[in-house]
Amino acid sequence: QIFNQHNAEAPNLEQAFHRMAQMEPNLDHDVSWFLLPSYWAKMVVALISFLCFANSYDGDFVFDDSEAIINNKDLRAETPLGDLWYHDFWGSKLSSNTSHKSYRPLTVLTFRINYLFAGGFYPVGFHVINIILHCTISVLMIDVFSILLGGLQFSNKGRRLNLAPKSSLLAALLFAVHPVHTECVAGIVGRADLLCALFFLLSFLGYCKAFRENKEGHTFSVFWVLVSVVLGAIAMLCKEQGITILGLNAVFDALVISKINLLELIRKLLYKDKALESAGLLRKGLLFRITLLMCGGAGILYIRWRIMGTGPPAFTEVDNPASFADSLFVRAINYNYYYSLNAWLLLCPWWLCFDWSMGCIPLIKSVSDWRIIALAALWFCLIGLICQALCSEDSHKRRILTLGLGFLIIPFLPASNLFFRVGFVVAERVIYLPSIGYCILFTYGFSLLSKQAKKKKILAVAVLGILLINVMRCALRSSQWRSEEQLFRSALSVCPLNAKVHYNVGKNLADKGNQSAAIKYYREAVRLNPKYVHAMNNLGNILKERNELHEAEELLSLAVQIQPDFAAAWMNLGIVQNSLRRFEEAEQSYWTAIKHRKKYPDCYYNLGRLYADLNRHIDALNAWRNATVLKPEHSLAWNNMIILLDNTGNLAQAEAVGREALELIPNDHSLMFSLANVLGKSQKYKESEALFLKAIKANPNAASYHGNLAVLYHRWGNLDLAKKHYEVSLKLDPMAPGTKENYNLLRRKLEQLQKKGG
Repeated sequence: QIFNQHNAEAPNLEQAFHRMAQMEPNLDHDVSWFLLPSYWAKMVVALISFLCFANSYDGDFVFDDSEAIINNKDLRAETPLGDLWYHDFWGSKLSSNTSHKSYRPLTVLTFRINYLFAGGFYPVGFHVINIILHCTISVLMIDVFSILLGGLQFSNKGRRLNLAPKSSLLAALLFAVHPVHTECVAGIVGRADLLCALFFLLSFLGYCKAFRENKEGHTFSVFWVLVSVVLGAIAMLCKEQGITILGLNAVFDALVISKINLLELIRKLLYKDKALESAGLLRKGLLFRITLLMCGGAGILYIRWRIMGTGPPAFTEVDNPASFADSLFVRAINYNYYYSLNAWLLLCPWWLCFDWSMGCIPLIKSVSDWRIIALAALWFCLIGLICQALCSEDSHKRRILTLGLGFLIIPFLPASNLFFRVGFVVAERVIYLPSIGYCILFTYGFSLLSKQAKKKKILAVAVLGILLINVMRCALRSSQWRSEEQLFRSALSVCPLNAKVHYNVGKNLADKGNQSAAIKYYREAVRLNPKYVHAMNNLGNILKERNELHEAEELLSLAVQIQPDFAAAWMNLGIVQNSLRRFEEAEQSYWTAIKHRKKYPDCYYNLGRLYADLNRHIDALNAWRNATVLKPEHSLAWNNMIILLDNTGNLAQAEAVGREALELIPNDHSLMFSLANVLGKSQKYKESEALFLKAIKANPNAASYHGNLAVLYHRWGNLDLAKKHYEVSLKLDPMAPGTKENYNLLRRKLEQLQKKGG
């Protein structure tokens, strides 16, 4: 449907349009920069944005990728597609108290498609899609910046004109190579921001497509306005920030399409000026379009609210300490300081960190703190820009500054703590969209400097130098995102006071088996944050394995005292107490862990081991059975059931459990070995032999496998084969218990047979 607003001088509209286009100030006039045809400009931007992040294509899954992708059941085929609409970004139910309420089903759907086509968790495909998305967004930026910097005007044939080709190319290049974008591109979880940005821009371009100027007058299409709303909804289903495009479309409509002077409008509203009617808001259809945007936004938010429920996400003080401060003054000061840090990351993206929480940015608690200067500088600059945007007599300047500030501030609002508490202090990923506004302001500032500069080429070389430095910084930073070790260590110099950085370095070292080095970093994490229960739990776990039980018990006891519902710490405390032979306390700790985490198969497994040590065989079997019900692939629980039943003479039951386990985990050689022992005792020699041989094929260097197969052959009367496997077992483990004695018995028997035969 097309709405037409006829002008009384419609026949002369085209001529007037051309005169107006020539009279309006042209940003490119003062910009000493390259002028390329549109096609080549897009090719250059695509190529440079690709070069910045190409070296991340074969990186690992790092940091949050583990939870969002590897441990996310929503990616697997057995999870119904419909569940994605009721789960959060991490695969938890939105109704759960532990859910972060990050509702991004379309992003998770793309992860699932990646997983399906790759045939598993292979990170290359995930990384390649992220790089392609950033390149696509950077190319789209040329069209977006051409409108934001040059205005929305059309030729007499209805084609949109690019009135700022040099400026839009510069702004797009600034966006493409900005190092703060590395987290979104090189970190797979950043796909949420990339997809959101893609549909955010498409929504904006769709809204621009709604408008046409022709000989009959000014027209707009309701269809394209609605398409823009739908694309905004899709952006929000990729990440929450996407909804802000509807507000930006309204701002763009008011400033560029309806050419409203905000300061003049405010004055008329304050003085209740009847001249408001002459503003032409109704005649130009602005109120109608804004009503469509508002209704669309309200409908989207209502549907989201119905799906998510009203409960806010559960964040802790370590996630966002300022939001837990009792004083309103402290909260306000620190929020503003965080804004200044985000602004600094846009201006000077050299100190980048994967996580800015846990002491990385200490709270400002008094006005004597020198960091107050940073937020004062931020507001000095913002107020200056706002005054220029409102009060300048140059309409061109007013439009660009207002749009620049709009794109800088509005997409940042969901991360600002103004409307709800967020789960971070500073996050580089949330600056992806606001950086559009920064690029507008930078480019406009460059044009003003060029206008005043006598040697414009020197200024152009300086900007080119900034771009080259950013390209190198992107390449360096994206290489740090290739592995967790590089990523975590890169943060030590940026945030040495961040306990989580030390924790992650320690965890990475522990996963690689370097426990001594891991202990050092875990201790530092606990020193920096004495309430860091996860560091206490992991440190206690390592000390437990090193048999330093008393210190491990102290740490784990403190962890559960600080966080009474920390199930993993309760279980580890139970293991330590069991090792110290304090069985009643251990049992109580295990049951406390299960109370706080109902589905906890590992805890049931350890509880079963405790009961087995106490000769409470039925309780042990029940605990292990619970573990296998909750986790059917729990090999250790199945094995312990088979061995306990075997040792207590319940061979038939042991055989039944062993067969059930192998049906569920058919390639587990330890289960084959345990069942083979049971079948051997039941004199089912042929079947037992087949399982032993299969287990040995899967794990040929297990001395016990060869030794027990030798015992089977010994009983069965296959003495030569028994001798062969005894010898292999002793070669693999000369100290294997019982094997040497059995081998000597066999040799004596063979000698006796030889004498009789002789």
